[in-house]
Amino acid sequence: MRIVLLGPPGSGKGTQAVRLSEHYRVQHVSTGDILRDEVARQTELGKQAKSFMDQGELVPDQLVVDMVAARLKDSFVLDGFPRSLPQAESLDLLLKEKNLPLTAVFNLDVPEEEIVRRLTKRLVCLACKAVFPSGTQGACAKCGGKLGKRGDDKPETIRERLRVYRQKTKPLEDYYHHRQGLLRQIPGMGAPDEIFKLLTQQLDSAKSKN
Repeated sequence: MRIVLLGPPGSGKGTQAVRLSEHYRVQHVSTGDILRDEVARQTELGKQAKSFMDQGELVPDQLVVDMVAARLKDSFVLDGFPRSLPQAESLDLLLKEKNLPLTAVFNLDVPEEEIVRRLTKRLVCLACKAVFPSGTQGACAKCGGKLGKRGDDKPETIRERLRVYRQKTKPLEDYYHHRQGLLRQIPGMGAPDEIFKLLTQQLDSAKSKN
């Protein structure tokens, strides 16, 4: 099973990607997590990426494509990749070479003002970077680390990230819908359990047809 999750930052892609990965026992590839790890370890890639991330800009395509290609297994759920048409085209070439067609592409649809509200209030673990909703008490449930705010979860930076998303990532909806017939729209305003149920219903239906 090979899944792509699209949607603006804060739409719940990460939450659903983890659940899908565990449910179907496939690899979870989060470019955001990988990049933040590179930044935290101050690798050469991390140093290059940090200047873009701090401004709410996308990391250059080739850096991201090379990073994903080195990690990709036969079954996966992609969270945060592709984020541009060149990345999507590079992914298509990579999967064609491996004879690994995509199973489905989902877009989590959430209004912009809801995105801003979510991101300005959410908390993250300062150690492992796990994300938690506002009001979460105590330490990180995954590693016991301290919870706090991400440095880029400020209204002005969030709106810049959304502007970049509309410019570079939104066109992927047309790409996967018109050129490949894979896109499925999923409302992202419901409870996480409701959204997960919609995703698994669509995936189980797709599996049964193959």
